[in-house]
Amino acid sequence: MSQAKVILITGSASGIGRACAEHLARRGHAVYGGDRSDATYDAPVRALLMDVDDDASTEAAVRRIMAEEGRIDVVVNNAGFGIAGAIEDTSMDEARGQIETNFFGALRVIHFALPEMRQRGAGLIVNVASIGGLIALPFQGLYSASKFALEGLSEALRMEVGPLGVRVVLLEPADCRTGFTAARRSVAAGYSEAYRAAFAQSLAVIEADELHGSSPGVVARRLEKVIAARAPRLRYTVGAPTERLAAFLKRVLPYAWFAGIIRSHYKVRP
Repeated sequence: MSQAKVILITGSASGIGRACAEHLARRGHAVYGGDRSDATYDAPVRALLMDVDDDASTEAAVRRIMAEEGRIDVVVNNAGFGIAGAIEDTSMDEARGQIETNFFGALRVIHFALPEMRQRGAGLIVNVASIGGLIALPFQGLYSASKFALEGLSEALRMEVGPLGVRVVLLEPADCRTGFTAARRSVAAGYSEAYRAAFAQSLAVIEADELHGSSPGVVARRLEKVIAARAPRLRYTVGAPTERLAAFLKRVLPYAWFAGIIRSHYKVRP
């Protein structure tokens, strides 16, 4: 194994975050698992109460790691959730909540962790985006929007801090078998009649894809390789070959063709 790192992983109580935290802890790294819940782990992960929606909570978590370790080598911004429903049916409060956690939560952690990395001239920031941040998903528009925003932030940040010795990477999981599916929130307003049938069909496909998706351990092993890489690239898409192919096809096909493929897959009429 490469030299042990001090690693902060947000959203570590379940799913991809938990798999990554436990895997890296077993590999000898000093892993701090930040989460709003008081989680217990099946590996020597150091549990850290942390709400990425809150400035004081996030700053306190970073300060604790600095006090105990003197540095943070790797930040993994994984905390997030998904809402489902038509964009028209999504309230402004629901939209703000989605963006607050998935986008501003990552930005908040970066604001508090980056200064020490910059001053030391070393560090790695891994932002966990999604295939849904490359390909807009019907009836998950706000989730996709939050991940699209994280993609843009990461591209710009990588250019800004690269000359200062800090690396920025996007980890883009495709469908994974985690509790994310059951935890997905439906918009509180219900579904307008205009969208009801299409939403039901689309959500059934989304959930089936996730339940038959990759193990979160696949993402954890990829993250381990990213951390060990001397010069990691910007993007690492993790998932089944067909899902990774979809990200490639979006870049090369005319939009109308590609949109037709997505509509067909999710059973949305043109």
